[in-house]
Amino acid sequence: MLPSYFKKELNLQNLKNFLLIAGPCVVENKSVVFKTCEKVKEITSKLKIPYIFKASYMKANRTSGNSFRGIEMDKALKILMDVKKEFNVPVLTDVHSEVEASIAAEVVDVLQIPAFLCRQTELLEAAGETGKIINIKKGQFLAPAEMKYQAEKVASTGNNKILLTERGTTFGYNNLVVDFRGLVIMKSLGYPVIFDATHSVQMPSKENGVSGGNPEFIAPLARAAMAVGIDGIFIETHPNPSKALSDGSNMLRLDKLENMLKELLRIYKL
Repeated sequence: MLPSYFKKELNLQNLKNFLLIAGPCVVENKSVVFKTCEKVKEITSKLKIPYIFKASYMKANRTSGNSFRGIEMDKALKILMDVKKEFNVPVLTDVHSEVEASIAAEVVDVLQIPAFLCRQTELLEAAGETGKIINIKKGQFLAPAEMKYQAEKVASTGNNKILLTERGTTFGYNNLVVDFRGLVIMKSLGYPVIFDATHSVQMPSKENGVSGGNPEFIAPLARAAMAVGIDGIFIETHPNPSKALSDGSNMLRLDKLENMLKELLRIYKL
C-alpha cells in the first residue's frame, strides 16, 4: 500500500488502489496537455484510482539532436502550473540538472530522475533537498538491486519520499526486456515500486534516429507487473500517438486507457 504521505502531500484519495502516473511524454502545447489530463482524471475519478499527471517540460535525452525537445521552459512550467489549478491534480516532471531541480520544485509535486541520469549523485542529492517526492527511474543498464544506492543518495538529504520505477533493461541493440524478478527485488528495498509499461516496450534508436516501440505489449506487461504486486503504473498516453512530438511509437492511445485500467484493477484486487 502507498505511504500515508501521498495522501497528505498530494491530496490523493483512494490509496487502497494502485497509483497511476500518466500523461503525454512532453509538454507539446496547452491543448494536448489539458485534453489528456481532463480525460485521465475523469477515468481515474470514476475508477477511484489515485492519479498524478505526468509531462516533461523538456526532453534532454533524445536520439537525434534534431528531435523535438520541448517548448520554452518557462512556458512549459506555466502550463503544468495551470494543469494543477484547473484539474486539482498533483504533477510530475523530469529534471536533468541540479539547477532544474530547484526551479521545477517551485511548480510540481514530484520530481522524476530520468533513467539515463539515475546514477548522477549531485542531481539525486539536489532533488532530495527540495523535499519533494522523488521518482527514480531505474537505468536500462542497472541491476535492480543497484537502485538501493541511488535511493540512498536521495535519502542522505533527509528525504525518504522515494519511488522506484522499472522501465526495462537493455537487451542487445535497440531492444528492452522486463525481468519481473526485478520488481520483487526493488520492493525489498522498502520503497514503493512503479512499473513503466510504455517505456518498457520502447525500441531505442530503432528508426533512423527516432526510437520505435511495440505498443501492443503495453497491456500484457502491465497486467504481469500488477500480478507481481507493484504499487503503481506509469503510462505515457496521448490523444493521437502518431502525431506526438516525442515517444509516439511507445505511447498508449488515450481512448484505450480506461479498459486497460479496469483490467489492472481486477488483478490488483486479487
